[in-house]
Amino acid sequence: MKTKPDLSFWKLWNLSFGFFGVQIAYALQSANVSRIFATIGADPHDLSYFWVLPPLMGLLVQPVVGTLSDRTWNRFGRRLPYLIVGALVAVLVMCLLPNAGSFGLGISSAIIVGLIALMLLDTSINMAMQPFKMLVGDMVNEKQKGLAYSIQSFLCNAGSVVGFVFPFVLAWVGIKATAPDGIVPDSVIWSFYLGAAILLICVIYSLVKIKEWPPQVYAEYNGEPENKDGKKEKTNFIHLLKKAPSTFWTVSIVQFFCWFAFLFMWTYTTGTVASKAFDTPEVNKVDAISDGSNTVAGKFILVNDTTTIVENGRPLVAGVMHGESYLAARTIVSAAGDTLVKDSKVFYSDKGPATQIGAQIAQAGQTINIDGNPVTLSAPAKVADYLATLKGSVKFSSGQSVARDHNTGKIEVMEKEDVTIPNVQAAKYETHKDLDTSSKQYNSAGDWVGILFAVQAMGSVLWAVVLPRFRSRKFSYALSLLLAGVGFVLSGIITDKYMLFIPFLLIGCGWAAMLAWPFTILTNSLKGGNIGAYLGLFNGSITIPQIVAAITGGWILSAFSTPGEIAPQYIMMIIAGISMGIGALCVGFIKEGKEETPVKENIPVSEDI
Repeated sequence: MKTKPDLSFWKLWNLSFGFFGVQIAYALQSANVSRIFATIGADPHDLSYFWVLPPLMGLLVQPVVGTLSDRTWNRFGRRLPYLIVGALVAVLVMCLLPNAGSFGLGISSAIIVGLIALMLLDTSINMAMQPFKMLVGDMVNEKQKGLAYSIQSFLCNAGSVVGFVFPFVLAWVGIKATAPDGIVPDSVIWSFYLGAAILLICVIYSLVKIKEWPPQVYAEYNGEPENKDGKKEKTNFIHLLKKAPSTFWTVSIVQFFCWFAFLFMWTYTTGTVASKAFDTPEVNKVDAISDGSNTVAGKFILVNDTTTIVENGRPLVAGVMHGESYLAARTIVSAAGDTLVKDSKVFYSDKGPATQIGAQIAQAGQTINIDGNPVTLSAPAKVADYLATLKGSVKFSSGQSVARDHNTGKIEVMEKEDVTIPNVQAAKYETHKDLDTSSKQYNSAGDWVGILFAVQAMGSVLWAVVLPRFRSRKFSYALSLLLAGVGFVLSGIITDKYMLFIPFLLIGCGWAAMLAWPFTILTNSLKGGNIGAYLGLFNGSITIPQIVAAITGGWILSAFSTPGEIAPQYIMMIIAGISMGIGALCVGFIKEGKEETPVKENIPVSEDI
């Protein structure tokens, strides 16, 4: 078998350049998924459930792509066909995901569209990411692999920083950073568009610059490709796990608490920062209308199937109660010239809602503007919703999934329940408090989270330089996780947006150690032909804790929540810090050193983690 030739710096660069575009896509997903689903209308207690998909797709897709690409040989190469398919799907889905709330669908339908888009996006990102890691193994000799992976690490971190800061930068240059309730702001949508464009450019560049070796040349440098005859080799993962060295399990325990914590960070940082550091206003979201014996539940509620009175969990303004009389109004401007109601909705300024339903807006003798017409009041006036104007027996319809025709404004209820309330004057709204996701403060917080994640990435790069200088690998590992734990706790407490840089720099220390030490410690304990198989199995120590965190996150948050009040998402950051602290303590159980596993089978599994 021939020795692989040395490659020039730029050839090594070209092998990994596409990783820059892929990582931008991954960073946009990590920083904005919770924000997107919260904006669409998802309950904070449900946010973690959406995060089941990314690690689940990683668990399923990465080994499959690695195994299939081992057996692929065609005109496009061995690994590049999977890059082409994954990148093209990612580009399309990146244009779909942030628009899930823009198609006129009800909340349930919009969330389903978003979930499908998220599943496809994460699958395609994993598919596009795999080839770059495997190309280094295929074409780079042992002497240059350190440099090759360093270049890949640089491009990975650079792509992360770019993806994280995109929404903030676009908002800074003037792209609209707020949007109507239920719709993702343009600054986020265009961030995904730009990320998709850069990903496409990077992939085209890679296809032009990378020339994979044909099978004959590959065999000369790497030996005969495995499974060349197309036959599937038998695997016995259970046997491997039974014979795994103790280091495999002790490091996996540490991994569990670390990745459990980071899933909470990705899920709850936006809500935490919005409530703690940006004073995001609260809003009462309607859950139902009830008169004590009859209840109409739904985020959309109509009267007699014709008039929408609750939309996206908010009661719509009907007009003005002027003494005992009622004046219908879609737009209300105060005597001072301030817009109070616009298009039947309470008007929100940069400082929050201009008024609220039931609030007195003028005294007798003042002149207000109703739908463009001045009206001089003979009695005090207050903002009224439809419920306050209804009399007698009224039939309500509720729908969790509705579609609005943007041309006619007609709402079609797809799933509805009809209830007649005999005495509508006894009916009241059942509500809960939530952060106003359409406010400027919430969207500014969402943009700032990207900056904080970029700070974390840069902190990780700096700490990665320091890590090798410690004499004890275990000490540096435990210290890094402990620093990250402190960072998580502080991120749930600090109320100054600039001071938040400190905890996220500390979190970056833990991230650097998580990327470096587990695999180093594990591979040092393995010997023989099963290293690839064990690294493939070790991928479960990354994905499984994330899946567990995603499934249990909503339940944990509910345990600390007060019914009707805003979900305390900052508590989840503190819990993440405690989890990292437990992980740091568990480092003490790791025994480093060579542990030869007696397993004889050579089972090829993707080495990507």
